[in-house]
Amino acid sequence: PLDEVLGQPRAVGLLDAAISSGRLHHAWVFHGPEGIGKFTTALAFAATVLDPSSKPDRAGRVRPDPKSRVQGLLRAGSHPDLHIVRKELAAVSRSDQVRASKQTRLAKEVVEEFLIEPAARTRVLAGESRASKVFIVDEAHLLGIEAQNALLKTIEEPAPGTVVVLVTPSEDRLLPTIRSRCQLVGFGPLDGASMEAWARRTALDLSGLDAEWAFAFAGGSPGVLRAIAETGLSGWHAELKPLLDRLHAGQGVIELGGLLAKLVDEAAAAAVAGDARASKDVANRVAARRMFKLLGESFRGSMRRAAAVGRAEEAERAARCIGFVEVAERQVDSNVSMGLVFENLAAQCAE
Repeated sequence: PLDEVLGQPRAVGLLDAAISSGRLHHAWVFHGPEGIGKFTTALAFAATVLDPSSKPDRAGRVRPDPKSRVQGLLRAGSHPDLHIVRKELAAVSRSDQVRASKQTRLAKEVVEEFLIEPAARTRVLAGESRASKVFIVDEAHLLGIEAQNALLKTIEEPAPGTVVVLVTPSEDRLLPTIRSRCQLVGFGPLDGASMEAWARRTALDLSGLDAEWAFAFAGGSPGVLRAIAETGLSGWHAELKPLLDRLHAGQGVIELGGLLAKLVDEAAAAAVAGDARASKDVANRVAARRMFKLLGESFRGSMRRAAAVGRAEEAERAARCIGFVEVAERQVDSNVSMGLVFENLAAQCAE
């Protein structure tokens, strides 16, 4: 499974070395931008350390037998000793209050019920594997202070054979006491060849899209490329490009702020449709981050093009707009009204 991880040779190399050493650390933080394979790598890591069939190949890398019983269970998503901990588990919590809550954070109760308690129990499958149980905490940056403090004891004093992997784009939002007890593994954007290989492997349908723009906008993130193919991001690009071209040329675009807010709101509403527990606020932030990325890429492209032909004033204007986008992103994180943020951003960029 680790052989199938694309574009992360350094991270895979670190994990291979740890597995081969015979001294597997019990707590890990996989960190890096969203959508670049951290969770996929965590699954591949778990598939290796949970399988008694794993042994060194000719290159000395420990790999499992793909036909083993454990690999079959993992492919089916039914291995009893692999635990995926997500905020969505709140929907099946034993607590009525947790089940009724909006899924904006990884609640302490979810961590206790789906990680701390099972970590203390005996493994279900017997065997001489390198790990007895693996817990992968997705979006670990959504753990609140109470949840992290609750998790700390398990990380400090784990049951024998227990491995915990925290997956996050923002390791700085984990407590220093958590980070200091974990092995940190950094992940970076994929190169162009790896992105193309990923698109072929997954048979991603990019028909009808501007593929050159899609790969450039994805910036080495398969997750973003998938979002472009499966959501309205390409539509955003098509709808906004004429307005942004006018803005780059120094023309005022009165309607831009309202359109930005409208597109983000529609995307967030579609993301939570049919799920009463899903958080519109979280969906708004996700959609806004994608919009800021789109705007930032557009302004960076404008700055490069203007600088290449000596249009200094246009390049400086684009550089200022990049700064305005960064400020707007921080404002959204600080709970400033989304509509106000986009109206102000459009007005600043038009000055």
